[in-house]
Amino acid sequence: MVFFEKEIKKLGFGMMRLPRKGEDFDLEQIKQMVDCFMEAGFTYFDTAWAYQGSEEVVRKALVERYPRESFQLATKNAAWIGCKTREDAIRQFEESLERTGAGYFDNYLLHNLGEKRTQVFEDFDMWEFVKQKKAEGKIRHIGFSFHSTPEELEQIFLAHPEAEFVQLQINYADWESPSVQSRGVYEMAQKYGRPVVVMEPVKGGLLADPHESVKAPLLRCESASSPASWGIRFAADLPGVLVVLSGMSTLAQVEDNVSCMRSFSGLTEEQRQAVDEARRALAAIPTIPCTKCDYCAKVCPMEIGISGTFAAKNIYTLYQDLDKAAGQERWLVGGHGRKQAVNCIRCGACEGVCPQHIAIREELAEAAALFGQK
Repeated sequence: MVFFEKEIKKLGFGMMRLPRKGEDFDLEQIKQMVDCFMEAGFTYFDTAWAYQGSEEVVRKALVERYPRESFQLATKNAAWIGCKTREDAIRQFEESLERTGAGYFDNYLLHNLGEKRTQVFEDFDMWEFVKQKKAEGKIRHIGFSFHSTPEELEQIFLAHPEAEFVQLQINYADWESPSVQSRGVYEMAQKYGRPVVVMEPVKGGLLADPHESVKAPLLRCESASSPASWGIRFAADLPGVLVVLSGMSTLAQVEDNVSCMRSFSGLTEEQRQAVDEARRALAAIPTIPCTKCDYCAKVCPMEIGISGTFAAKNIYTLYQDLDKAAGQERWLVGGHGRKQAVNCIRCGACEGVCPQHIAIREELAEAAALFGQK
């Protein structure tokens, strides 16, 4: 897909999970990672104002070492983080320019639209600001990253035709997920003809080492390919995808990713069938059948984040990664102003309205124990 002045390869370097030595970034390893990526012909880098220290590392490892026109750089504005005025939000843009030293951004995104966060950018008139910066040549393409429903995504497209692309969470695990709705948001972007930048193709690393039943069909199809490579290629195979971001943390991960994407031209039918089988195996693992209708939340007297708790608990069931599951619980519950499972008073009001007939009180008790809540 031609979006920039020349066609780019579909693998992008997500600079959110960079390696560290103690508290500091491992700059020498990051330089090696950038070199390996660039030498293989890949040129798209993604950072954000909110990725602490990442923009400064981009300057040292990339901007100061390569000609500016040899790569594409994207960063993001998170106006919903600590901004009380429009000037606060605009200051993020100026800080990003200063931190990266890039001069301009190929892609500039309004960061993490969805739910209440969408309105913040409207309140601060940030869409008009980015259009102005594009006219000044400081931004080449305007877009946004998004975590919410297809319906809300459509409303943003209708309100802001100036959005040239969208960044979406897409992976084979979340393709039919009722909470993430990867297929739904992807199809909405297709409906409105917006190129897609894919984030979380390996689901934050969870698909790098999935359940044995999930890995089995992938290994039968290609015994030498890593599970992570399947996640990246699944997303890159979708029509309308501009680039697939991989949040790489080691040189070995860069080498693996560039090897599978260097000459990528699409999945074969056999490979697509292997991914479908892996997805069915993942879906067969017993999880809480929560559809995130949130009827339970509307009647809970304690305002517990029930669906968010269940989503986090399901992550642990599927991937056995407690740190990732706990991180999701903090974001989906506390991050959305809800209370934790430990606050349940076992009144049962939630179970009376649950269309899936989930034993909510029991599941909340297990979640509280799992996440060490007291």
